[in-house]
Amino acid sequence: MAETEIDTSKLPPRTLVGEIERTRASLAKTIDEIAERVSPSNVARRAGDRARERISEIDDRARERVSQIDPLIVGGVALAAVSVTCYLVWRRLRK
Repeated sequence: MAETEIDTSKLPPRTLVGEIERTRASLAKTIDEIAERVSPSNVARRAGDRARERISEIDDRARERVSQIDPLIVGGVALAAVSVTCYLVWRRLRK
């Protein structure tokens, strides 16, 4: 905190009162800004914003990776899954 070197003995009282009022207003503004920053609702809102931003980044990366998958590989995996399911149903019906 910077202190100003003012020789108050040479200043008229009105100037001192004005300086005190300006300092008081500046201090009140600073306190209001600090209170705004540490307000639980604002802290929660900022945390939620950061979480949404992070989830969006992860979602974008996942979509990019999925779009790079070869459709033939996806078709092959789907065909294998259907084949295994049909085999298991056939075995159960045979018993």
